[in-house]
Amino acid sequence: MSVSDRPILIKKVKKGGGHGHHGGAWKVAYADFVTAMMAFFLLMWLVNATDPEQKKGIAEYFAPASVSETTSGSGGILGGTALGDDGPKSSGSMSVIEQLAPEAPPDATQAGPSSNLSSASDAALEAEMRRREADQFASAAESLRQAMQSMPELAELSKQLIVDQTPEGLRIQLVDQEGRSMFDNNSAQPNARAQVLLRAVARVINQLPNRISITGHTSAVAGSGRASGPGDWTLSSARANASRLVLQGAGVDPDRVYSVAGKAGSDPLYPDDPSLAGNRRISIVLLREAPVLPMDTSL
Repeated sequence: MSVSDRPILIKKVKKGGGHGHHGGAWKVAYADFVTAMMAFFLLMWLVNATDPEQKKGIAEYFAPASVSETTSGSGGILGGTALGDDGPKSSGSMSVIEQLAPEAPPDATQAGPSSNLSSASDAALEAEMRRREADQFASAAESLRQAMQSMPELAELSKQLIVDQTPEGLRIQLVDQEGRSMFDNNSAQPNARAQVLLRAVARVINQLPNRISITGHTSAVAGSGRASGPGDWTLSSARANASRLVLQGAGVDPDRVYSVAGKAGSDPLYPDDPSLAGNRRISIVLLREAPVLPMDTSL
């Protein structure tokens, strides 16, 4: 047989590795690993990028609403009772609900959550009113101080004006100084200096709706050993009433005057020395207003 007549043989070699049984599963596992690592590093970045308040908010968001006290089945809502323990014709979960829900006490309407919410809302309302009232008093006191500094005729009288907050309300006191009294000796009529201060106080009073109380005070006579003389009660009351008339002439509504009183020397501003001139004063208080409370329907 010649060379050209020989048959052509084609040998096919089938390649097969010894580890072909693994397939591509390792690629899926590797992809999962890379994804997990990326999520881990992203979490680490978020933890470093958030402040403590944001972390607390995230923790509260993912916290469960309630946690059972025990890990057993009896600690859950069903208390270890099966839903169908009464047979195929039973009411199912209804019997369990009836066992878990005891009857409400007779006074539930009086001592229930609604009453607690009502008392809490009343307390919150009162606290908010107190806060707003304190802010208004602080603003009024600041406006009075600014008026005293901006007006030349009031600047020299600023030392005779004391403004503070007391449990009763915003107190404005016009006090005497040695050689600079608010009233002439044994006179109930305020002098020109006192009238200027009273008109400045009236502008502040008109900024707020609160009622006012006006109290007159006198000082003790030095060396007498007595806080008040026989005529000091009448004199202090007359000075308080004269101050009321000046305030009303400056625009204060008469209906806002709650009380006008004279205390003579029974309540000195300087108890260590009742004879000091500073004990002679007129005290004007913008009273704190009690919050409006709901009517008691139980009566």
